[in-house]
Amino acid sequence: MRAVPNWAVATAAAAPVLLVTGWTVAQARQPSGYDPIRDTISELAGQDATDAWIMVGALVLLGCCYLAVAAVLHAAGLPSRFLLAVGGVATIALVAFPRPPVGGSLSHGIAATVAVLALALWPAGSALRLPRGPDAAHPDAPQPPWAFRRAVGLSATLVLLALFGWSAYEVTSGSRTGLAERVTAVAVSLWPLLAVLSARRAHIVWATGGVTTVGPALPGVVPPDPLRPADGPDPLA
Repeated sequence: MRAVPNWAVATAAAAPVLLVTGWTVAQARQPSGYDPIRDTISELAGQDATDAWIMVGALVLLGCCYLAVAAVLHAAGLPSRFLLAVGGVATIALVAFPRPPVGGSLSHGIAATVAVLALALWPAGSALRLPRGPDAAHPDAPQPPWAFRRAVGLSATLVLLALFGWSAYEVTSGSRTGLAERVTAVAVSLWPLLAVLSARRAHIVWATGGVTTVGPALPGVVPPDPLRPADGPDPLA
């Protein structure tokens, strides 16, 4: 099996730090009229932003963090990793379609929507493939890492989708667009870190023989791998 490398933990932890640091520094460089509660993160990387390179660089690095985690988080399964990678690519694509000084940009809006939706849906990708209750066919199978369990993954996706809905409402009808966008962006950036920590803990427990299974332990028998994808060996392994 493949353990979660240390650099993956550091990369996942860097994602929310890059995001918050990027917009904090970038908005400090804007004229006094910029309001982080009302104005969006995209405006910090827009065509008329002061020192737009700050937010552009933060978004590119953020997308790279998502791609790196997707490449090594084998416990999530291929569908979830694909969605996380799509979210990373769409995040980087945001800088290729900057927001214009006046009006909106269809390309930018599509990239932002794809990024947030992919990052909101990926927690449920592996949870949907798990049995609804105890697996009668494999009673000795260990529980997967907590972040990839059905109830946890689906709950995370529901919360992230609710935040996405709030952001969409504020964009069309509200006055707190910047606040909604920032809360949503931080939330979707934190879940990869929680997932990586969950998988890493499961691997440590398994490697030290701490996995508990139904029935007595047999000498010389290695307990099942909790990081094995639910549908069999990892295709990318």
